[in-house]
Amino acid sequence: MATTTARASADSLITSSTFRAIGTTHRILVTDPAALAQATLIAKDHLADLDLAASRFRPDSEVSRLAARAEHGPATTWASPVFVAYLRAALHAARITDGLVDPTVGRGVVASGYDGDIDSVRARTTYAAGTAGAAVPGWQSVTIDEATDAVRVPQGCLIDLGATAKAYAADNIAARLAERLPGGFLVNLGGDIAVSGVAPHGGWRIGVEAADGSILQVIVSTGQAVTTSSTRLRTWTLQGESTGHHILDPRTGRTAATIWAQVTCVAANALEANAASTAAIILGLDAPDWLQRNGIPARLDGIDGTMVTTPGWPDPREITGRAS
Repeated sequence: MATTTARASADSLITSSTFRAIGTTHRILVTDPAALAQATLIAKDHLADLDLAASRFRPDSEVSRLAARAEHGPATTWASPVFVAYLRAALHAARITDGLVDPTVGRGVVASGYDGDIDSVRARTTYAAGTAGAAVPGWQSVTIDEATDAVRVPQGCLIDLGATAKAYAADNIAARLAERLPGGFLVNLGGDIAVSGVAPHGGWRIGVEAADGSILQVIVSTGQAVTTSSTRLRTWTLQGESTGHHILDPRTGRTAATIWAQVTCVAANALEANAASTAAIILGLDAPDWLQRNGIPARLDGIDGTMVTTPGWPDPREITGRAS
């Protein structure tokens, strides 16, 4: 779950709409008010298609049907273009993070307690999550036939696109809006932000928001995507009053350690920005060095109140800094 918010410049004609889908709140900002209604409809339609393809929480989704077929052995399905595109995106994220962001962690996410939509999980008084984790087949065990788009997974595999789908949807929707409508657009899907078209004067002002709603910093984007991964928002109570969160370490099959309250990254697109911020949560104390080696501007906020940035991130002492 990301915590980045978008802020319009006071002297602009930017208008926005807000709606809920796929378990979280989204916001569409446009520089041409006449484009807002159609832009919102395009976004809603795309997210409805994504939900049908990739939701773990509805039995009629392609992800759920494929998991059911894989219960007793390897399974193959001829998937929809939407499912194939989003699975390819997830495998790309796995490749560029050396497997730290892995779409085959579904069984582990379920074992950690996240086995329904977040509202139903939070409604429990307690959840006795397993302590041993769950086997992660590994992203390289998933194949997509280049000729037929048939998807094959190993026995027991449950695909989970939670680490990539929302960010990739932001990229897709932003691109579609720029192709079909006039003006500039900022697509904020639960905090995963992609922009397209002509940016407003001075760029898009994007607030890095803490879990309590306070704005930690404002940065400016003229084309870069900005995403945040958090261990403080999509959470639930476990047995013994401990807290679980939704980011799983595929190396262990267990919930990632909570070294960072949140990590915000800037990249050319939201998919890669979110892959980096998720990988950083999983890497813990090794995250700053990894982000720097990969040339990713980032802000890392620790659960102890410390804050670390990597080269290219705007100076936190500035009221508003430009992302690079």
